[in-house]
Amino acid sequence: MEFSRKYHGNSQVSNNSRETNMSFVPDALRNPAFFAADLGQHIPFREAMSALHQVVVSDMSFQPKDKSDYKAWLKAQEEVFLAGAMAKQGQIKAQLDDLRQQMREVQHAEQAVLSPFYTARSKYFQYLYKNDMDAWYVLDPVITVHPDSIFFECFSQDESSYGKLSCRYEVFQNVREHAYGTTNIDYSHELYQEFQKIRDYKRTEFVIDPSGFEVKTDLSDDFKEEKIDLPDSWVRGFLQVSSAMSLPFTTFNLHPMDMYNILLFLKRHKEKTGPRSLRFCLTPDQPIQVKFDPWGETLTCPRSIYTGNTAQEVRIWGRRRLFILERLLPIVKHFRVSLLGSGLPSFWVAEMEHMTFTLGLSGWSANDFSRMGNFDLMAPRGEVDSVTAERVFAALQITWQESATSLALRLGLDELTVKSALGIYSQYGRVLYDMDKNVYRIRELSKDPLPMDKLRFSNEREAKADNFRKAGLVTVITRESQQNGRQLVRGEVIDNAHTYQPEITLDADMRLVEAKCSCHFYIQNKLNQGPCEHMLAVRLETNNANS
Repeated sequence: MEFSRKYHGNSQVSNNSRETNMSFVPDALRNPAFFAADLGQHIPFREAMSALHQVVVSDMSFQPKDKSDYKAWLKAQEEVFLAGAMAKQGQIKAQLDDLRQQMREVQHAEQAVLSPFYTARSKYFQYLYKNDMDAWYVLDPVITVHPDSIFFECFSQDESSYGKLSCRYEVFQNVREHAYGTTNIDYSHELYQEFQKIRDYKRTEFVIDPSGFEVKTDLSDDFKEEKIDLPDSWVRGFLQVSSAMSLPFTTFNLHPMDMYNILLFLKRHKEKTGPRSLRFCLTPDQPIQVKFDPWGETLTCPRSIYTGNTAQEVRIWGRRRLFILERLLPIVKHFRVSLLGSGLPSFWVAEMEHMTFTLGLSGWSANDFSRMGNFDLMAPRGEVDSVTAERVFAALQITWQESATSLALRLGLDELTVKSALGIYSQYGRVLYDMDKNVYRIRELSKDPLPMDKLRFSNEREAKADNFRKAGLVTVITRESQQNGRQLVRGEVIDNAHTYQPEITLDADMRLVEAKCSCHFYIQNKLNQGPCEHMLAVRLETNNANS
């Protein structure tokens, strides 16, 4: 999937003894979105942007060791080993010794010639990985200017971590020209290094430069054009995050000192064997307890009380990604933690003064948001016609951000219809759910419509479910109302001459919150990789019956 970017120059930060000027260059191919103001909260902004950078460079995937030197030596020794194995006679041994001596001289000469190459190649790749992030970026960060805030979004290299920094206008002073919208900004590793020079005693100007949109010719040498061939998984992962954030969570607050103690324990202990998980033991009106595997140690968080109604234990993996939040500890008021379930995504919202930093983590590092989540399949899925969906989206474009309840009242529509319509546009990359304020926001991930034929079905399960329903192979047997507006639906699906009887539980917003089936996919994965095609088929049939 190819994305085009055009920047008028490069983003820059200029420093002197009295002021710092930050100028971000936006994508000139997109609709104008710009902003200019003085920075009011210098150090908190610097630390939050640094945490966002840690998301961008995060890659917890397995990195194999560089064995090129060993393989080169082994190849050079093959003839020596073979000759040694075949040497059986004394007179031949003398000849072999002479040949070995000659071969060693040749090998030493070869090593002297090639050693600088192997060393330079190894250092080069290490340098690229650790220092020159321009060579590793997949897509420049996305920045959105809204009537109440400015927020940056990014995705990690391994596609398992999502970062969003939201800055309200109180963070800035002397706000000047601005235009609402979304654009990509030119952001380099050198720019990150300049961020570290921000100080309280120096005036700092923050500019998303509008001049990038004023050039009228394509022949200027100042333009930097990029054509990026994005993997479908990267874009799909961005879309899955929006869907995952709209699902029901188990939520609690963590005091910064309790978060510090969790990170301190992980820093002091290095696991050599699995399991490598955190267990959150939640008891109503009691301090939160965290168990560390594989040591079995328990940390009590006396400053963090669980206010939920049900005792439970939620287990998460990929815990070392939490070190992304380390730089925020001195400036954060509290962390709001939202857990979807054991082995499922978690969201960590750092509340600061006039800023929030959201860190979204997939179930574990190797389980990225794109391939194994499919949380759009669990989001609200009421039937919405295209005219109604366009009407809801047009209404949101007027206010830029609004809750589903407010939109439903304003348009005279059912709230489920509004959420379903916004869920559709969320999967188009045009709407973002803001879990911090419980509102939906306009956010155009790309200037061009995304190829939904490539992105909508990342696997065959939903397509199969739709085919089952169209072929008349799905039957809803019973529907039982439960507490809190939930309903238990039992159905029957005929798949390849075999009958499955899935059970699904939908909440008041028609979100799939519990389910089970007798098929192999569910028995092997539960809901860690999303619902199976039989659950989805029953849900589609339920939605069809409701409409």
